[in-house]
Amino acid sequence: MECVFCTIVAGSVDAAVVAADSHALAFLDTRPVFKGHVLVVPRAHLAVLTDLSADALAPYFGLVQRVAAAVERGLGAGGTFVAMNNRVSQSVAHLHTHVVPRTKGDGLRGFFWPRTRYASTEELADYAGRIAAALG
Repeated sequence: MECVFCTIVAGSVDAAVVAADSHALAFLDTRPVFKGHVLVVPRAHLAVLTDLSADALAPYFGLVQRVAAAVERGLGAGGTFVAMNNRVSQSVAHLHTHVVPRTKGDGLRGFFWPRTRYASTEELADYAGRIAAALG
């Protein structure tokens, strides 16, 4: 079975990409916890964090860090929730880090992640554009 994140990295499947470099790609989750929820994935197919080489840690988490700052700036979020699952609860078996915009009183509690949808592809593109613009 083909990995959906690998098809996004390859450009075979459309995604609302907010950032990309030679090591990783960041795009909007199509079923976000809150609108503006970004997934950061390594370009190479790796299943879990322990598969990421020591040399790749800094570039990968450097993009995660920049995306977290951009989500706050671009969306006016009060902060972010940054998380990753390894095997258990990992919906796609490709390493990915969630960067979720947070605001005080947003209702997110513990690890129960209710999901929402974007009203349209235009709204999806708007959120992606705002985060990408904040990245510079």
